[in-house]
Amino acid sequence: MAHYISRASLQNPLRLSNLARTRWIITFATNTPHRKMSASASPNNNYEYIITSRPEPNVLLIQLNRPKALNALCSPLFRELNQALKDADKDDTVGAMVLTGSERAFAAGADIKEMKDKQFADVYKNKFLEDWADITKISKPIIAAVSGYALGGGCELALMCDIILASPSAKFGQPEINLGVIPGGGGSQRLAQVIGKSRAMEMVLTGRTISAEEADKWGMISRIVGEGEGQVVKEAVAMAKEISGKSQIAVQAGKEVVNEAYEMTLAEGLKYERRIFHSLFATNDQKEGMAAFAEKRKANFTHS
Repeated sequence: MAHYISRASLQNPLRLSNLARTRWIITFATNTPHRKMSASASPNNNYEYIITSRPEPNVLLIQLNRPKALNALCSPLFRELNQALKDADKDDTVGAMVLTGSERAFAAGADIKEMKDKQFADVYKNKFLEDWADITKISKPIIAAVSGYALGGGCELALMCDIILASPSAKFGQPEINLGVIPGGGGSQRLAQVIGKSRAMEMVLTGRTISAEEADKWGMISRIVGEGEGQVVKEAVAMAKEISGKSQIAVQAGKEVVNEAYEMTLAEGLKYERRIFHSLFATNDQKEGMAAFAEKRKANFTHS
């Protein structure tokens, strides 16, 4: 969920807690991407709100593409994002995905214009925002490369990804309280699991925005990358490339067991992990991986 960002707030981060009281009035050039795509990258022109490319043969890069709205998350954008991720999940040539926005904003929140006049009957009957959780059903790993504002729905979107890399400029927050509502895309629940009750309460009840340094200290992100425009995307793609070189079956199994840790007791989780570990002995990749280790050579995984 979200709010718009005023010009004054962009100039003065200390005013971020009051962002919801103003509407952003800044227009950004639509043709100023924050990253350079490699020669192998080829944008998919079938989408209106996202840009997809292949910076590496086995890596799908998805860039949110609503520059004039600071990548505010509207329903059509989420439909396109979900479709792109589902297609990549079925594509054997894709090993991992990277999701990013722009240097100014990963995503500044949900689209307030879309939701401000909705009524309870409408949002309840039509399960408004429920499709956001489709991202968590993707089997392959998704890496969020966050620069600038990741607020409201943007923060929730990052939290739904498997790994978060942040640039030094990244700012995270759940300011929905300033709009008279609360997070509706999972922010309160995922924050409580990741950073604990007290810190989640602070973010949800005050709407305070935290820096990349605080997010790193609190364990909300994997790490902060180095300075430089596009550096967070570069490092996310490099990580996705590394993951794509592993056994896809083992990678998906690893993602599955980590996620299950949030749903089970420790005893249940240990047993579940062990059973998944056992099951991998039925794969060709386990045989190849261990044989390659014993023979001191690089494994040639067939994802079978």
